[in-house]
Amino acid sequence: MSQEITLHFKTSDNKLHTVDATVGESVMETAIKNDIDDIIAECGGSLICSTCHCYLEDATVAIAPEADDAELDMLEGVAAERQANSRLSCQIIVTADMDGHTILTPDRQ
Repeated sequence: MSQEITLHFKTSDNKLHTVDATVGESVMETAIKNDIDDIIAECGGSLICSTCHCYLEDATVAIAPEADDAELDMLEGVAAERQANSRLSCQIIVTADMDGHTILTPDRQ
């Protein structure tokens, strides 16, 4: 049986969506399963596009593994403003420590 936690997505229209997230899946998969339209994920998590761009809050940055070189390269091409807390949601695996955290989505992908 898989463990579920609660994640929040704050979308570009300033709406907060509270969803169930399965530990071990990516944040991108969670967004897609829960119809978070701001996460497009054209490549399905293959790290060949940047349409799952998101922003992490400080608490999530503190527990998420750092982006590797491939992700950093893809972040160079994001459509919305790249920030210090920018990540590709396909590269962030949901962990139990993320329970209650909020993922922010950009205004365009």
